[in-house]
Amino acid sequence: MTMAEHAQAQLLLVDDDQTYCSVLKSALEKREFIVSVAHDVKSGLALAEQIEPEYAVIDLRIGHESGLELVQKLISLDDNTQIIMLTGFASIATAVEAIKLGATHYLTKPANPDEIMNALHKNTGDSSIAINENPLSVKRLEWEHLQKVLMEHEGNISAAARALNMHRRTLQRKLDKRPVRE
Repeated sequence: MTMAEHAQAQLLLVDDDQTYCSVLKSALEKREFIVSVAHDVKSGLALAEQIEPEYAVIDLRIGHESGLELVQKLISLDDNTQIIMLTGFASIATAVEAIKLGATHYLTKPANPDEIMNALHKNTGDSSIAINENPLSVKRLEWEHLQKVLMEHEGNISAAARALNMHRRTLQRKLDKRPVRE
C-alpha cells in the first residue's frame, strides 16, 4: 500500500494516554490519514460507528478497560478494518487473543509512527523471523501464566485469583507490574 492508496483514509486511535495520542495523531495526519481519537472504549466504539475507519490503533489497556473488547466490536462492524493492538504490557496470551479477535498486528509501546506505518503496510506474516533460542525466565513465565489465566476468565481478576488459588489483591499487584524484559 502506498501513501496515495491510503490518502485520506479514516484511522481510529484509542488510548488513554492523551500525550501519546496527540503526538501519534499529528504524525499520522502528516502521513495523510484522517485521525479520530478516543480515550475510552465507549467513545472509541461511538466514533467507529460514526466514521467507519479503515484502520485502527488500539491500546490493550485503556484505563481499567480492555482494548480487546473494542477489537472485537470493530471487527463486528467491518471485518476489513486493519487493527493494530498497542501495549506496554505485552504477553503471549494477549497477543494471541488480539489476533484471534481480528487484530492484524500487535506492537509494544512506545511504538513510533514508523513502526505503526510498517505494520499498516504489512498484511502477511514473516517466516524468516528469528526464533529465540533462550527459554523465558521463571518470572516471565509466571507473568505469562497469570495473563493466560486472566484471559481464560475474561479479565475477571477475582475469578482468575480463585483459579490460581491466590488472593485477589496479590494477583492485582502482580498484574500491575510490568512484565520482565527478556
